[in-house]
Formats: sequence, C-alpha cells, structure tokens
Amino acid sequence: MSEQDNGQQPPPEKKEKKSLSLNVVSNKEHRGFGAGTIDLSDVACVMIDKGEAYIDVGAMHAKSKIEKGIKFSMNKEDVPNGRPCWIVWVAVDRNEEGAFYAGATACPMLVDTEARRGWKILAQHVNNLDYAIKRRFILDELGAEEKQALKTLLVSNNPEWWERSPDKLKEALNV
Repeated sequence: MSEQDNGQQPPPEKKEKKSLSLNVVSNKEHRGFGAGTIDLSDVACVMIDKGEAYIDVGAMHAKSKIEKGIKFSMNKEDVPNGRPCWIVWVAVDRNEEGAFYAGATACPMLVDTEARRGWKILAQHVNNLDYAIKRRFILDELGAEEKQALKTLLVSNNPEWWERSPDKLKEALNV
C-alpha cells in the first residue's frame, strides 16, 4: 500500500540549495542562476594598522575591527585627526607546484576611533579588490613599515606560498 493510498501525502522533494556569490554584470546572455559569478573564497583581507598586519575576514563586508562603528566619508577634511590604516586584498591561486600569492592591492583609509569618523573611497576599494582577483599588484602607496608588516604576515602565514609567489610581489615588498 502506498502513502497516497493511506491518505498521506508523500514527503516534499528537497530542493538543492543554491549558493549565492557576487554577480558580475556583463552584456552576455544570462545562463541561469549563478552565471557570471566571482568566487571570493580565494581572497583574503589584510588590515594594516599602527605597523601591524593581520587578517580580518570582516573587511570583505566593511565590518573589520577597524571599521566597526565608524561613519565613513569621502571627504578627507571630515577626519582631521584620523590615523592611516590600510586594507590589502590578497588573492591566492594554485598551479601545478601549489598555491601562491597571486595578486595584492592596497587601499588607504583614515580612521578617528574617538570621533567615530573615517575616510575611504569605496570605489577604490572595490576596484582594487577586482585588480587583486585579476592577479595584479598595487602596493606602491604603502610605506616601508606597512610593506614590512605585510611581507612578515604573508611569509609567516605560509612560507611555501611566499616562495612560489611572483617576483613582482617580492620586489614590491622588498624593503
């Protein structure tokens, strides 16, 4: 005797859960759910503050330890007492030898924790995230102290990845 003969409904079919990711706008025809998406799982957010570099996954959504509770402006004059901080987007890739640091781009911020005010240019942060994903290195604006802190973090995080990384990154962080 089947469940329907018993007067019971068959259990509902379980639908496969679709994951969401950042969609890229393009002029190509859309080919269904998730078409044209970027996988951000291979991008790390490194914060540099007061000469210390550390990974902060909250930065991906502007909720890093530094950014929480801060009202940001695009006008630098709104933050006269701000301290310089940096977000560095670091992309990791893999080849036949193994994983390596494939892209890294730095974005400046000013943060005044007491006044709860900050300055950053969101468009630059988005563009630099995109550049890191596209395997570019934009680290020229970092000072010697910040470059050393970033290099120390990358090497200590995974020395093998550092060794396999492009010379362009090593030269950019050679202090």
